[in-house]
Amino acid sequence: MTALLRDVTLRDGLQLTGRVLDVQTRVDLARTLLAAGVPELEIGSMARPDLVPPMAGSLDVVAALTPEELDRCWIWVATVRHVEKAIAAGAKNVQYCFSASDAHNKANIGRLTEDSTAAMPRAIDAVHEAGGRIQLCIATSFTCPFDGPVDPDRVRGIVADARTAGADDVVLADTLGQAHPAQVRELFSTVRAGDRRLVFHGHDTWGMGVANSLAAIEGGAQMVDGALGGLGGCPFAPGASGNTSSEDILFATRPDYLTPAVLAELVRAGESLLDELGEASRSKTAQGARSNARAFEWVIDATR
Repeated sequence: MTALLRDVTLRDGLQLTGRVLDVQTRVDLARTLLAAGVPELEIGSMARPDLVPPMAGSLDVVAALTPEELDRCWIWVATVRHVEKAIAAGAKNVQYCFSASDAHNKANIGRLTEDSTAAMPRAIDAVHEAGGRIQLCIATSFTCPFDGPVDPDRVRGIVADARTAGADDVVLADTLGQAHPAQVRELFSTVRAGDRRLVFHGHDTWGMGVANSLAAIEGGAQMVDGALGGLGGCPFAPGASGNTSSEDILFATRPDYLTPAVLAELVRAGESLLDELGEASRSKTAQGARSNARAFEWVIDATR
């Protein structure tokens, strides 16, 4: 089962934590992930630092990375002004995000879904004029913390809207982690994205993170999001917990670059980060890698 992992530790992973990591620590982690073979990363957000303090300094992270590294990195944005500031700082790729649910979009971005949709053509033009890529990211594609279940036709309608057609990718987000595999598979298999890449952003609130990621791949997703140790969540979505663990997704999908040594490196990177943040790991794979089943090649040899 093939699909690319995008690691979102440095954005969605960090945004619910109580600490602001210094820029160099974030840059070092980005380089560790890229060197390990992780194809793409989300490295920060243009969200207001007074509302999401851990995202302060995101543009400094952008400035510290090379153009080649930034080719594989994404910045979260919600407005045209966000896009302009990110591009001016050197970012190449942006994830333009708004919610299928009006209630969550107002809580998260301060406007109705229609307002965000109407502004997207200008965001697309700004990114493409700069030679970058832009994703349409639809938060609350399955459920809303305020209004409950989201009609799949609303999501399909946003994807089909002519104003979003210029996006390079389409990201469907299980923001609350309340979706189940059959539901995820059905939505992905019925969304008409054309030649745009489909991406699944899942959370593991109800323990379905890996199962939903695999279901999304079966439905046509070409990329799935994860965060080291299952870190993260949405500060504007009551009930949202950590992302699906990157380690768990990798162990399930087995991309060509994943070897026992690479997995061990990522487990150690996650452990170091979580220790610094004072957060517990939610990754079953990371736990398994520290077990005493020494005959299994994926278990980390503590002597090395």
